[in-house]
Amino acid sequence: MLSRHLRAALTAALLLSIPMTALRAQSMPVATFLTKADALKKRGPFALLSSDYGKLKAEVNNSAKTLGAEQSAARKAKRQPATCMPSNISIGTDELLNHFRSLPRAQQGGSVKAALLSFINRKYPCPS
Repeated sequence: MLSRHLRAALTAALLLSIPMTALRAQSMPVATFLTKADALKKRGPFALLSSDYGKLKAEVNNSAKTLGAEQSAARKAKRQPATCMPSNISIGTDELLNHFRSLPRAQQGGSVKAALLSFINRKYPCPS
């Protein structure tokens, strides 16, 4: 039988691992993304040293990978994909931020993934 201290330590470790997993699965709201991006822009070249820089970059990269995987899965299932982006895409920072800023306030409460989907569909429209 486990000692009370060992059981408490294992429980704590398990509980600490759950939020990390949940955070990876959640998507950042566009409004939060823009707030962080604006703060980084004010830092100039020092922004690259901020942990928020990596978070924002990862948010866009993870959202793009997810959209790409969903596109591939839809095509394999012979369904119309939600996106028609090429395998290698190039997105300019200002171009993406301008799109995010142009979204209505209600949509800025939505996920970066949803905003990226609207951006990609505008930049890489599906053939009719």
